[in-house]
Amino acid sequence: MPGTMIDFPAAPDPARDDAPPPGTGYGYLATPPDRATGPGVLVLHAWWGLNQTFRDLCDRLAGEGFVALAPDLYGDGRTVSTVQEAEERLAALDGARAEQTLLGAAERLSSAPEVPPHGLGVIGFSMGASFGMRLSGKRPDDIVATVIVYGTGSVGDGRSAVQAHFSPDDEWEPREGVDEMVGGLRAAGREVEVFWYPGTKHWFMEPDRPEYAAAAAELAWDRALGFLRARLSEEMS
Repeated sequence: MPGTMIDFPAAPDPARDDAPPPGTGYGYLATPPDRATGPGVLVLHAWWGLNQTFRDLCDRLAGEGFVALAPDLYGDGRTVSTVQEAEERLAALDGARAEQTLLGAAERLSSAPEVPPHGLGVIGFSMGASFGMRLSGKRPDDIVATVIVYGTGSVGDGRSAVQAHFSPDDEWEPREGVDEMVGGLRAAGREVEVFWYPGTKHWFMEPDRPEYAAAAAELAWDRALGFLRARLSEEMS
């Protein structure tokens, strides 16, 4: 059963004093078809916007028993398909508003009656991975499992376990940056596991991209699913 688009109040970031007043956030919510409750997972899209790939991922997570919410970090419902368009969108992104949307989505999911109050998971792709790492630092008591896919971010004050998926031949995410982030996570005492997928490129998990690699994508999906189930085991029981 497919999910639906919803709106929710965006939330202020107490660490920022330069942000505009919070407005309304938008996102795609999918719930398990055969159970009343399920652990919450935030799905954070790549720089293309909240396209069908990420809505489908929410539906797939819901089919596995999760309540999945993908906020529209751009806030306008528009998606793009070329790198040039995506670069322009990212350059124009209002970071403060995107963070308000993200914090509002976390609040919406954590307060949903169908989500047990034991912590949330996050899975972020490329640009969304950076936002996912940021969220784990801003909501350290709520985010217990963070999956990042071909993207990096600051270590921050998060405490969640981290699972990361990368291509060893990725022009957008060099190995040095990955190693620096992983080193920082381990130095902070955080649990982290990293998987590399030889022969792939950036965006290898997105079926609508020419870089899509089906075998690697399914392996990464299986690993991410197992990670989320293990870290959110209380909610899955």
